[in-house]
Amino acid sequence: MPMYFSEGSIGGDIERISIEKIKAFYENGIEIPEALDVKLKTKEEMAEPQGSNGIAISGDLTESGNPILLINPHTSFFFRGEVHMVSHEGLNAYGAVTWGQFFVYQGFNEKTGWMHTSTYTDVMDEFKEIIVDLEDSLVYQYGEELRPVKTGEVILKYKVGDSLLEKKLPTYKTHHGPITHIVDGQWTASAMMWEPVKALEQSFVRTKKSGYKEFKEMMDIRTNSSNNTVYADAEGNIAYFHGNFIPKRDTLFDYTKPVNGSDPKTDWQGLHTVDENILLLNPKNGWLQNCNSTPYTSALEFSPKKENYPNYMSKDQENFRGVHAIELLTGRIGYTIDSVIELAHDPYLPAFKGLIPGLIEAYDSNKDKNVKLQEPIDVLRQWDFKTSENSVAMTLAHYYGTMYSKMVKAPKGLSYMERLLYFGNESPKGERLHVFESVIETLNADFGTWNTSWGNVNRYQRLNGDIRQAFNDSLPSIPIGFASGRWGALAAYGARYDNNTKKIYGTRGNSFVAVVEFGDRVRAKTMLAGGQSGDPNSPHFNDQINRYANMQFKDVPFYQSDVLKRAKETYKPGERK
Repeated sequence: MPMYFSEGSIGGDIERISIEKIKAFYENGIEIPEALDVKLKTKEEMAEPQGSNGIAISGDLTESGNPILLINPHTSFFFRGEVHMVSHEGLNAYGAVTWGQFFVYQGFNEKTGWMHTSTYTDVMDEFKEIIVDLEDSLVYQYGEELRPVKTGEVILKYKVGDSLLEKKLPTYKTHHGPITHIVDGQWTASAMMWEPVKALEQSFVRTKKSGYKEFKEMMDIRTNSSNNTVYADAEGNIAYFHGNFIPKRDTLFDYTKPVNGSDPKTDWQGLHTVDENILLLNPKNGWLQNCNSTPYTSALEFSPKKENYPNYMSKDQENFRGVHAIELLTGRIGYTIDSVIELAHDPYLPAFKGLIPGLIEAYDSNKDKNVKLQEPIDVLRQWDFKTSENSVAMTLAHYYGTMYSKMVKAPKGLSYMERLLYFGNESPKGERLHVFESVIETLNADFGTWNTSWGNVNRYQRLNGDIRQAFNDSLPSIPIGFASGRWGALAAYGARYDNNTKKIYGTRGNSFVAVVEFGDRVRAKTMLAGGQSGDPNSPHFNDQINRYANMQFKDVPFYQSDVLKRAKETYKPGERK
């Protein structure tokens, strides 16, 4: 597993290829129906957003004069470990690891810190191939020549009851990549980063770099295809690397859609160097941020300029978390570790400032008012758009925003942020009231009253050591005041499944969080969702959750003397316990 789970993220590029499309091609040789394709895309759009926050602040803006780095991945709960890896050969790294990885994925050593945010750079492309069955052998057209299709076979083993069965399937590949599905009746190959050994090397050696020069040289291995990197170091540098694996392409072609694989001009033309990629070092405003949004607003007027890069290098697309981060960072000085923790948990939700006033306007302008809506509308009217455990308005707003996206289709081509603003300002007013009526009906049915606090709805529950929990409303859970990242919450807390429960149980968001200050000695505070152990009988199964909910971060014992002071038990390999 580690060798194929090592491109630097919590999931490889291969995960982005539709299993349904692979199944349709290899089982039946068909293209999935358009209706199913639309359904799959809609399901993904409705899912809890993935991503992370990275913020780097220079010493010019901090109380100590040292740079501070926020490491804030938004990932699935319960399979993120917090570790300190030390050797006598130069390794001394602290941070988060994902099961199957033996390197610190997002973290820091004494001299450098690295935070990865998911990139929306186009790093995977589809090539429609012209296939010819020539004398019992498959070939594909490439320019003026016919090239053989590489064929193979895989054996999939599976259990039915106590029996182990197997199924043989063919595989096909062109120089563009494996054939994964059919588009417009043509076999289609998927091109992606596939250098697992080099990716493993990059992910490990990253943890041992001692300054910006070394870190940048490491980045030129160029095999981390899924991430941006927000960086800070003890030399006083802060930096942002947008992507790391970016193929060079002919800008005459639209690679957001499948291209003609028989035309050699559509081929990738090598990789962009780190210097050719979007890169930002020590911006004059003193901070930089990336919350999976456009890099062109990462540092105010000192941000990279879109016109200096090819269109495929980045989407110029903002989101509510990016808007929120910029508002919080602009014009502030005197940062400390604790003030950055507070900033990273700011309760304001900018999405609802764009959505809720439109609902109130629709109600106020409606001559035939539904009196049952008067009281909940007034609750929203008095709201400051901040989330908390005790907020009823937060419950109403969350259900309204979520239900609107499920019930109503916005115009095509809009981003999620644009779609929500459309619902708030341009959609029919009667439609807004209809959706809100459904919200009130749902809350009354599920909780007995719409007048329900957010903490009663939004919960944390961990029952056993499974990654996917079997949530149950009748079993113990605790309230959480955080909100989904889709609303602009930097301290994201959201759900990707519910097991048919009425309450919402967190499954992803702030999994591991660290705030790190670099100076003569590195200082850091961290938090983990739940606990380090997966054993329900361990005292460390859920021992951090109350601190997590209350933003009470723990000090990191980075140096050996600090570790030994806090040690509960020691063990040396070979000793019997």
